[in-house]
Order: sequence, then C-alpha cells, then structure tokens
Amino acid sequence: MYPINDRQYLKICAEIAKLLSVSISSAKKKVEIEIAKKGSRTIEEKRKVAQDLLLIYKKDEINKFSSSKILDQLMETLDGDDNFLTED
Repeated sequence: MYPINDRQYLKICAEIAKLLSVSISSAKKKVEIEIAKKGSRTIEEKRKVAQDLLLIYKKDEINKFSSSKILDQLMETLDGDDNFLTED
C-alpha cells in the first residue's frame, strides 16, 4: 500500500496516536489495516475509516478501556508486595 500524504488523514492518525499513546506510524498502520479490510479506494473513504476508528478509540477512552489506563492498572502493586521479586 502506498503511503497516504493527505493532511486531514494524517491529522486524524495523529489524534489516534495521541489517544493510544503510540507512534504516528503505528496509528497509521492500524488505520491502513482497517482500510485494507474494508477495501476503501478513494481518499474520502480512507478518511472516513480513520475518522470511524478515532471515534471508537475516543469512546474507549471515555469508558476507561484505553491501553495506557489498562497498563497503569496492571502495574499497580498489592499492599505488602512492593518489594516482592521472583527468581528465574
């Protein structure tokens, strides 16, 4: 797939990257995979797919399903286990 250099499309991908706490190239890859699944051809269709993904990720952010929030919860320690290490 050829890179898309549309300013509006790249702006949407940048917003996705910010929400997911990933690089812009990773966000663009996620959008490009979705574009390939849907078979979008025109730039308007590709912008629509990116915008739809952005709305999904914003809804997940509001519902506390963002990857950074999930990781923060997983990294919390239980009381008394702050210094616990397992050996290999």
